[in-house]
Amino acid sequence: MSFSEDQTVLLARIAAALERIAPKAAPTADFGAADAFVWHASPAGLVGVPKVNRVEMSLLKGIDRVRDQLHDNTERFANGLPANNALLWGARGMGKSSLVKAVHAQINEDLPAERKLKLVEIHREDIETLPGLMSLLRAAPFQFLVFCDDLSFDAADTSYKSLKAVLEGGIEGRPENVLFYATSNRRHLLPRDMMENERSTAINPGEAVEEKVSLSDRFGLWLGFHRCSQDEYLAMVFGYAAHFGLEGDPEAIRAECLEWATTRGARSGRTAWQYIQDLAGRAGKRLES
Repeated sequence: MSFSEDQTVLLARIAAALERIAPKAAPTADFGAADAFVWHASPAGLVGVPKVNRVEMSLLKGIDRVRDQLHDNTERFANGLPANNALLWGARGMGKSSLVKAVHAQINEDLPAERKLKLVEIHREDIETLPGLMSLLRAAPFQFLVFCDDLSFDAADTSYKSLKAVLEGGIEGRPENVLFYATSNRRHLLPRDMMENERSTAINPGEAVEEKVSLSDRFGLWLGFHRCSQDEYLAMVFGYAAHFGLEGDPEAIRAECLEWATTRGARSGRTAWQYIQDLAGRAGKRLES
């Protein structure tokens, strides 16, 4: 059967159109290539991270209790035992995301290559694509920590419902080889004025607020981070200084770092690290582990 030139051109256009609207092939990933990945929503796929930006566990001061709780929970998960999704909430700059990455590194030190725990970061704006990520991880022969830093939702944002369904409640549920960790400045992930507005406008205020608060209930482990004391802040500064070999008069460093914290209106691990970077820069020294 032969076609005219016009028919051939038309068929080629139809074939091209069908190819454009055809479902995209499911993303794949080489999980053996790295221990940490970043999830990109468009185009969907995982990108390996050869070197994770992290702080050593020994340098995280003033959070001993939550450190031990998160480590134990993660270790149980890595060994195939039941464990809880974790929400690390509280004061900014107190090491919430640093702790997740440090625990991941420490757990992996004792695991063979075939059992390495994989860390997957998903950005806040890509939360709606979490079901697709879970489908990709479900069939993989590894244990995964899916991590979202600075997770929170605004008044007009409904993507939190996707997160609720993935963590608990959906037909498939959370894959057995996946655990979800999130950090947030908010305990319930939603702004207070959003919940107050629901309380004032809903027909049944109690039910409306319960709908919003129930998201944080999906996290079985809540770890609170609070502002550090002056002594804890100084321990952070001198811990960093000793680790990186920054020498100087202790009294001068003490006075400088306290003034540094005062000008920023906060004492925290982040403030301590920013001071150490300034101290090292003035001393002409690189910060290398």
